[in-house]
Amino acid sequence: MKFALYFIDDQARQLFFQLGSGRAEETEIQGQLNAAFDIIAADPFCGIQVPKRLIPKVYITRYGIDNLWKYNFHKNWRLMYSVTGDGSQVIALVIEWLPHKEYERRFGY
Repeated sequence: MKFALYFIDDQARQLFFQLGSGRAEETEIQGQLNAAFDIIAADPFCGIQVPKRLIPKVYITRYGIDNLWKYNFHKNWRLMYSVTGDGSQVIALVIEWLPHKEYERRFGY
């Protein structure tokens, strides 16, 4: 089975590429994201699956997802993605990355 990784929408893609023109910390985060993308592209199921009842409603209404995965990277940052497929390959869709504090707010912890 082949694996692929894409951004879920243009906004996520643009935010990622903007990191490269930001402060040193943002450039470092972009590098860490690139490493995480490589790992997830090799095995989309390497992250931690979020129970369906805990998936933020904003993800469900905005993107229509029915599964969510979390990948911890770069100190306290979290990468959120969903996994889907088209029959011939498994596709990881990058939704967003956020520091732990924002992650807690997003999930209502």
